[in-house]
Amino acid sequence: MKERSGRADFARVRRFLAEELDFESDYYDDAYLGRRVDARIRRTDADSYAAYLRLLRRDAAEREAVLDSLAVNVTGFFRNPGVWEGIRDVLSDCGDRGRTRVWSAPCSDGRESYSLAMCALEAGLGTRVSVLGTDIDRGALENARQGVYRSTRTKSIEEELEPIRDLDAYVERTDDGVRVTDRVRRRVSFERHDLLRDDPKRGFDLVCCRNFLIYIDAEYKRAVIENVAAAVEAGGYVVLGKTERMPGACLDEFEKVDASARIYRRT
Repeated sequence: MKERSGRADFARVRRFLAEELDFESDYYDDAYLGRRVDARIRRTDADSYAAYLRLLRRDAAEREAVLDSLAVNVTGFFRNPGVWEGIRDVLSDCGDRGRTRVWSAPCSDGRESYSLAMCALEAGLGTRVSVLGTDIDRGALENARQGVYRSTRTKSIEEELEPIRDLDAYVERTDDGVRVTDRVRRRVSFERHDLLRDDPKRGFDLVCCRNFLIYIDAEYKRAVIENVAAAVEAGGYVVLGKTERMPGACLDEFEKVDASARIYRRT
């Protein structure tokens, strides 16, 4: 966070986000919020937190823009490829026990959710698997439902999909990217859900909550993990991000399956 006229003005921006825009800013650490607000300041005529706060008060479009920017939308197909071998093993184990319910949270634009469905289909689970993707960002969810992804100068969608052995079975190539096939999309649904505020889900065999806790203030991380853990059936699995760990207080209910990939099994 840059010192744009001081921490007091930043605190006022933070309070405006919470009180006027109903964004739970207290859940997120200052570094994350500071980076996102600084990025919006650079895209406007504001030159300080105080000036940006004045802009927020008068400009509805900017209020919408900052809320969009605060959503955690860093994602990709098969992000952190080394983790996915462990996820494939988990899906196979779940499939051996019958129908498999998977939750991807937060799912951003849906690429992780579709990656999970592709892995399950490759494992031969077919109609026995269903994937739910949830997020707080309505725009991201709408993009996820469309299942269309475009390459850019810095990111090749087809490179992201390299872990899939038979790519043509799961995506259709377009002029500038791919469209997820109906076969995959039928296995995936999306809905809005807030991991910090809404009631926990229930009845899942696998929950992927990857690279979300790194943005959350330490005071609230345990509550998120407890919500995620509550969603997992006995014998089910939780996958966290590579730099995230299951809190010690939760390890009585979980055992490490793959420490490097941050995969845990509910005992």
